[in-house]
Amino acid sequence: MREQPSGARPGGAGSGPQGPSGAPDYGTPVPRPVEGAGDMPLLTSKLAVPALPDGLVDRPRLGKLLDAGVGGPVTLLSAPAGWGKTVLLSAWVRTGSPACPVAWLTLEGDDAGTRFWTYVHAALNAADACGREGHCGLPAPSGDAPGDYLAVLADALTGLPDPVALILDDFDQVADPRVADGLEFLVRHAAARLRLLIATRVDPPLPLPRWRLSGELTELRAAELAFVETEAAELLANQDVVIPDADLCILHARTEGWAAGLRLAAMSLRGHPEPAGFVAEFGGDDRGIVDYLAGEVLAAQPADVREVLLCTSVLQRVCGGLVDALTGRTDGQRILTDLERANTFVVPLGDQRCWYRYHRLFGEALRAELRRQTPDRASRLHSQAAAWHDAHGLPAEALGHALAAGDWRSAKSLVTGQWHRVLLGAYDQLPRRPMRAPPADIVRADPELAVACAADRLNSADLDSAGGYLRLAARGRDLLPDGRRDGFSVMLTAFELLEAELGGEVAKVLGCGAQLLGLLGRPGVAEADPCAEEGARAIALSALGAARLALGDLDPAEEALGRGMSAAERAGLSCLRLACAGRLAVLRALRGELGPADRTAATALGMPPCRGRCHQLHSPHAYLAQAIVHYERGDLREAERHLDLAAQACEPVAEQPLPALIAIFRTRLLQAQGKLTQGYEVLLAGRRGLAGRQCPRYLRHWFAAAEADLRTSYGDTVTARELLHEVPGTSTFLAVALARTHLRDQEPGAAVQALPHWADEDTTEPFLAARLDAGFVDALAVRCAGDVRRASGVLEHVLELAEPEGFRRVFTQGGQQGRDLLAEHLDSGTAYWSTVSELLRTAEDRPPDEPPGRHAGGRPLTDRELTVLRYLQSMLSNVEIASELCLSVNTVKTHVRNIYRKLDADRRREAVRRARELQLL
Repeated sequence: MREQPSGARPGGAGSGPQGPSGAPDYGTPVPRPVEGAGDMPLLTSKLAVPALPDGLVDRPRLGKLLDAGVGGPVTLLSAPAGWGKTVLLSAWVRTGSPACPVAWLTLEGDDAGTRFWTYVHAALNAADACGREGHCGLPAPSGDAPGDYLAVLADALTGLPDPVALILDDFDQVADPRVADGLEFLVRHAAARLRLLIATRVDPPLPLPRWRLSGELTELRAAELAFVETEAAELLANQDVVIPDADLCILHARTEGWAAGLRLAAMSLRGHPEPAGFVAEFGGDDRGIVDYLAGEVLAAQPADVREVLLCTSVLQRVCGGLVDALTGRTDGQRILTDLERANTFVVPLGDQRCWYRYHRLFGEALRAELRRQTPDRASRLHSQAAAWHDAHGLPAEALGHALAAGDWRSAKSLVTGQWHRVLLGAYDQLPRRPMRAPPADIVRADPELAVACAADRLNSADLDSAGGYLRLAARGRDLLPDGRRDGFSVMLTAFELLEAELGGEVAKVLGCGAQLLGLLGRPGVAEADPCAEEGARAIALSALGAARLALGDLDPAEEALGRGMSAAERAGLSCLRLACAGRLAVLRALRGELGPADRTAATALGMPPCRGRCHQLHSPHAYLAQAIVHYERGDLREAERHLDLAAQACEPVAEQPLPALIAIFRTRLLQAQGKLTQGYEVLLAGRRGLAGRQCPRYLRHWFAAAEADLRTSYGDTVTARELLHEVPGTSTFLAVALARTHLRDQEPGAAVQALPHWADEDTTEPFLAARLDAGFVDALAVRCAGDVRRASGVLEHVLELAEPEGFRRVFTQGGQQGRDLLAEHLDSGTAYWSTVSELLRTAEDRPPDEPPGRHAGGRPLTDRELTVLRYLQSMLSNVEIASELCLSVNTVKTHVRNIYRKLDADRRREAVRRARELQLL
């Protein structure tokens, strides 16, 4: 039980065999006297569920995952040391309500062969797998061959009245490969009576890919086990530590939700005289963190691997080539792959597994150890890293390492020779601690070196330090020769523009962007470097377009982004071209040009991948555009999927209005699904993200309208109207939300009066969706007032506006009144008969928030048929599927025929398509 936290309460296995109602309580197994095979002594303590630590945090979201996992054959908890695997499982057993008896076994290095299976037998007997009437009676290992015993045990397990869960903690301690083979045998032959839960630091040698494909594996890894901010706050509070939200956010970001790191921080914070100062300085060089990681992680690595870790600790990101360059090895990629598989705090960046980073505290601990062992070595490693990055076309990273090595000349050369690529290069998602800075007198005397320092700080999101260096550079401009001043001014203004962008200062972005474009008209700039001039023009136009988009000025934004995209293509700046394309897609989606938006987004996502700051921003814009398109066309499931992709791609970069728009459309989506409480929570979180930032009027109005719509859905129309009247200014968004409150209160006249003149051809409303909403609410209100003929005419005009781009969502917002309006309109005659018919058919489908089931047209698929169905997605033949599932070919063919019959399909592809439509896949 290596992960048993300090402060755990001593005690036995827990309560007795029955709960308060007298029903069987499977929460905690009661240890029975242990009977070993022959004279083999066994330790009862290895069968006891570990005691819970003081200050335990309730994590119901993970309990639900375990509840779902124990419904299948295998659940794997695989994560590095200190991620709370043991605590989670023991809390689930002790305080949860497992659906079946639970056997616990903590493993050690000598658990192999007969000894392992003897312990398994003892654990299963202790769990009362046969019920509470008496001894379970599962056969014990004897002198028989292991294969014979496993067959006997599997046969005995099939006879159990209920499944039994076997928890194997610290499974990475087991060195005998035959153990994994035996467990796979039991899972395959125990007729679903054995539910395996494995906690390990290293993925076991089990057929995980096969189980993953067949849906038989539930996985909880570091991403799932990581504490979210609210859980981190509760952990600290349980240790009598309360810190401001801003400090909590910093601490959570630095620990990345690592349970041990948070607990160690809490121990240090308790009673600390200056909590804010501690949080600001807390990192991997904290003594508690260093000692824990040295003992639990580094000590387990061979000497050559420890050397690789120390050498590469100076890097923010690492790949195989960098490992080779810094260590002289030739197997760097293999070592990184092995470290990731071994859960050694190595995090892959992207699905290709080419680039990695170290967990933040782990990387800092490694650097602290490097300084302790060889204080002068880091500079040489930084120099090697700078040379490698420069040679591989990564000037932004090369700049940072050159400064860290104290090589001021190389740093200045990098930024003056490739400033536009440095500006568009790496952008660390978490602020780094300052690297080695040049002496102040040297920086004051060299404005180009000052820009280099500013560029490095901007790439680390350290805006305060960057601003200081930029001011130094501006004051030193006259120190340069006349022939270099114009080019220097262009470079300086570009970095000032970036500073304004990262700081969310829209007005300053507009000023710097215009200034940069003005500088490009000078003859000396174009003559010095035409390519750099085009690059600067692309940077300025992209920034101006993004700023105009943030303000809701769609026409000037579209012009600037289009020109910026062309300039970026001429300058060979693929990152900037991608960024412009993504923002153009969002702009067109917001305007209501759904087809062009979808095509532009697809083009952006189909471009070659680009590393760097802009790459982090273009993909979320493109995904958001596709989410808006799917939402407006009524495909809520695809809208949700693309919103998830947008949110994942933009975190933790906070370039508004992207996070705000994601929050608004997710709120609308949740409201459409009937999940009003969740929608309100998302809305509040999105609004908090705008705190301290310049918020354009259209975003304020969208947030207010979304909240009012939620309150109207609750029936709280009075509060909704008060909220809307408090918002300064007018817009179609606010007017429609107000009209909906009156419509909810059966006040159709007031609803019509609240609406703008949405049908005017010369309307200045830039958002087509807002016009359509106004039109449909107008039709509902007129119908409610009794003028059915006029309502039909209004609806026909709304359909005329909506049809070219395929808008559907607007017609699903009226509830039963909306469906009645559509049905009457269909009966009275319409030029859009097929569209209205489709909308009415869709309205008859099951509610969108209904959880997916296993039914196909009312005919349920069996568990085995669902498993075979998942395999039908692959290229495997029936023979290969039979081999994977250990079934006969005829049995698989029978399952396939049943699947075809239940899904009304004639062939495999059609069955898979139909299953996806029914959300079975």
